[in-house]
Amino acid sequence: MRYDQAKGRFVKRLVLTLVTIGVLMASGGAYYKWRNGGEQVQVSTSPVLRGDVVSTVGATGTLDAVTTVQVGTQVSGTVRELNADFNSLVRKGQVIARLDPSLFETQVEQSRANLVRSQADVERLRVSLDDARTKLKRAEELSGRNLIPRSELEASQVAVKAAEAQLRSAQAQVTQAEASLNQSQVNLQHTVISAPIDGIVISRNVDVGQTVAASLSSPTLFLLAADLTKMKVSASIDESDVGRIRPGQHVRFRVDAYPTEEFRGTVLQVRLQPVVVQNVVTYATVIDVPNPELKLKPGMTANVTIEVARRDDVLKVPNAALRFRPTTEIFAALKQTPPNDGEWRGGLGAPGGGGGRRDFQRGGGEGRGAGATAGGRPTGTSGPSPPSSLPSDSAPSVAQNVGSARDARGADQQAGGQRQGGGRGADDPEQRRQLMERLEKMPPEEREAFLKRMRERGRSGESGQSGRGEGAGRGGSGRSDRAGRTEARSDPAAQATPLRKEGATTIDSLFGPLPAVETSGRVWIYVNNQLQPVRLRLGIADTTHTEVISGDVKEGMPLVTSVSTGAETATSGSGRSPLMPQRGFGPGGGGRSPGGAGAGRGG
Repeated sequence: MRYDQAKGRFVKRLVLTLVTIGVLMASGGAYYKWRNGGEQVQVSTSPVLRGDVVSTVGATGTLDAVTTVQVGTQVSGTVRELNADFNSLVRKGQVIARLDPSLFETQVEQSRANLVRSQADVERLRVSLDDARTKLKRAEELSGRNLIPRSELEASQVAVKAAEAQLRSAQAQVTQAEASLNQSQVNLQHTVISAPIDGIVISRNVDVGQTVAASLSSPTLFLLAADLTKMKVSASIDESDVGRIRPGQHVRFRVDAYPTEEFRGTVLQVRLQPVVVQNVVTYATVIDVPNPELKLKPGMTANVTIEVARRDDVLKVPNAALRFRPTTEIFAALKQTPPNDGEWRGGLGAPGGGGGRRDFQRGGGEGRGAGATAGGRPTGTSGPSPPSSLPSDSAPSVAQNVGSARDARGADQQAGGQRQGGGRGADDPEQRRQLMERLEKMPPEEREAFLKRMRERGRSGESGQSGRGEGAGRGGSGRSDRAGRTEARSDPAAQATPLRKEGATTIDSLFGPLPAVETSGRVWIYVNNQLQPVRLRLGIADTTHTEVISGDVKEGMPLVTSVSTGAETATSGSGRSPLMPQRGFGPGGGGRSPGGAGAGRGG
């Protein structure tokens, strides 16, 4: 009895102790969370590197010998002898097969007999002609003495002409018999099949005793490859990438037989014959491949990578850093006042960048109008930093050109700038005032270049649309990168191709070099618990990095790729299904926050 009571008191004390410990831990956790602002901010970075950037185009192709010859037979018959087999090395003129010649030998003898008979007929008719001429001569003499009537003379003349015609006919039969004899002898020679080139037998399609028929087409007996030390890859290039392929570009490819080894080649030709398979248009591109070790075999499938552009030993930034775009929630979690509209939301491009309006909360992408908003908030604009002031005498020219700059954004407003949630449009007086202030603060050279660019874009009719260039993070696919939100600028003169060129023998020599790609972008650095934007001028891109042409970045500098504020955990625990996509600011985030603004996108 006492034991049970003591055991009960012990259990009660144990439960009370555990409850007390749990309450203390919860209180400590709540205090820690309150002291640290309620949410722990985690910033992920990736450094600026120095190395090579290669813009590529991928495709698949098939390996073949450069020269392949099908060896057939021109006559029908039974295969009597085979002197070559698979992988045999043959020389030009070497006998590789024989057909049964008995039938053709008989035809030769028959043709020879016909020739002899025709020649005998010619001799007989020649004797008859001589006899007719002799009788005609005698008749002429007698007719001159009036010893025979005129009709006999005429009959002798007709007999001579008939004999001459018969002789000519017989001579024609002799010629015909000679031609028939020659044809029979040629057919007999065709029973011996020789190699037309020096090469390797890669296919044998007949066996001894097999009958081949050459009535309609020549049957193929052997397939010879001229030289397997030189091969070619016939790659199928998609129509979206074929415009960036030029002869002479370097190619890397792999085959399944040697998965760890990489082979190299050179683009030789881009054929203009389209191949349509399931509504997909491709063009055959011939790639010259050396094969000195004879590792590559005809028919192998090659996974081809064509180097469209290459930059060696350059600064390069991660594409994840170019895709990152902070949101108001991120600035609030960092207790940071967002920079001015033109510094972080994307809009007017930097000088020389050819920027257009874009929705920053989508993490980059297709251009959107200046009036586009996210959840009732305007996306804002981003313009160049004002390094200097505008001289007073330049103000009228700026006012005259603001209309051109506004017109240059008109097409973009029509495409995607409809107002959503009450955002401000580009024609809003406040927007025009901000644009005027930024233009007035630009240096004269910078301002003139910017206005000239805006006027040119306004005249082209494609002013506000996103550029199609070597966007960051697309591996040089030729389209604007949705995350980097950059625009390619190319010189129209560089794209001009002459219709005729002196000495051109193929159309490949008429294509000019690819224009240089130059884009603009923005990355963010994390200094003293604050996000700071850095504008860059970018070049070509591969799947992971983009070349830096100019910008205030150095090798090893950490760039922000994603920011986690801790709000993602609270959202995921709010009773929603774990299978539903959650809002977040890191990799794979990008959902809309309660205020309507898109979360920043990470790597």
